[in-house]
Amino acid sequence: MHYFTFAEKDTTLYQASSSLNAGLDEILEIKKDVSDTGASVNVSRILIKFDLSFISSSIGSSLIPAPSKTARWGSRYYLNLYDAHSRNLAVSQSLYAHPISGSWTMGEGHTYDNPISIEGASWIYRHGKTNGKLWLNTVSSSGGQWYSGSGFQESFGFNHKTSDMRMEVTDIVKNWLSGSIPNEGFMIKRSGSIANANTGSDEGNTDRFGNLAFFSSDTHTKYPPTLEVVWDDSKWSTGSLSALSRTNLEDTVFYMKGLREEYKEKSKTRFRVVGRERFPDKTYSTTPSNLTAKYLPSGSSYYSIVDAETEDVIVPFGSGSKLSCDSTGNYFNLWMNGYQPERYYTLRFRVVSGSGTVDETDQYFDEGFTFKVSL
Repeated sequence: MHYFTFAEKDTTLYQASSSLNAGLDEILEIKKDVSDTGASVNVSRILIKFDLSFISSSIGSSLIPAPSKTARWGSRYYLNLYDAHSRNLAVSQSLYAHPISGSWTMGEGHTYDNPISIEGASWIYRHGKTNGKLWLNTVSSSGGQWYSGSGFQESFGFNHKTSDMRMEVTDIVKNWLSGSIPNEGFMIKRSGSIANANTGSDEGNTDRFGNLAFFSSDTHTKYPPTLEVVWDDSKWSTGSLSALSRTNLEDTVFYMKGLREEYKEKSKTRFRVVGRERFPDKTYSTTPSNLTAKYLPSGSSYYSIVDAETEDVIVPFGSGSKLSCDSTGNYFNLWMNGYQPERYYTLRFRVVSGSGTVDETDQYFDEGFTFKVSL
């Protein structure tokens, strides 16, 4: 299962304009501006927070397994930020996520406001200049405040090209859900210290890394930030069903039973999937062979969900998208509240048979199965 939740609030902190609030900007930025002489370096950092109450209650009721990077049946967490025309990127660099220490206010400012908005989080202030509460005790120690060390840092690498970011943040979310630290959101930044004072770090040195840009929660596109939860929810109990043979799988036809054109945003739906041989063997029976359900390979049959317009992959083939089986046939479940309403999605399938052997087959099926999520 892949469940997505959208950001509760986000903003960018700009060192060069230390009181500026950019809470309503459509773009989140990781900037680094270096003067021609190298005497001046100014950076920016991203703050972003997700409401974890539904996830927490779902773990409590065993709908979602507890977070774990190692347990087979644990849930894993990914922070997704979508590229908004990053530019001039260095050959190789990394971003880091830390849990924010202390509360902050998103604010309603824009970088282009004139005069600038000073109400809300900025490089110096947690809640705005009028409130006057600093991130730390002095103005010189600014740029946010975060936890660091084992369990409080995750990273993602970029290589000389623009890219969406899918950073695993399981350990940080685990600390929030356990109550060991309060959930105040993520600080996203290059390596560096409070106030950008460490000249040995990516933020503090004079190396030019380019500017990374991502869509914010205030974007008018379909690319707002998401926190993705992934876990293996597959179940396998075939009852009296027969398996599709290796020969059958070499020429399999896929179809879906009861697929509707539209599903409500808050619904939870079970999709039925049928794979059958294209040319069933002739037998004497009261039931036509092409109506007899058989099951696909256990643990190596997957679904994927793709945006029907852009073909962006929303749910990839993997451990969180295995097909299940019961006495009726193969199926998988979806929680629609993790998908954007008024958009169309396409279902694709993958079947691996004889994995790790000379007879292995790895087949992909795109039969145009499409549905809409509606309000």
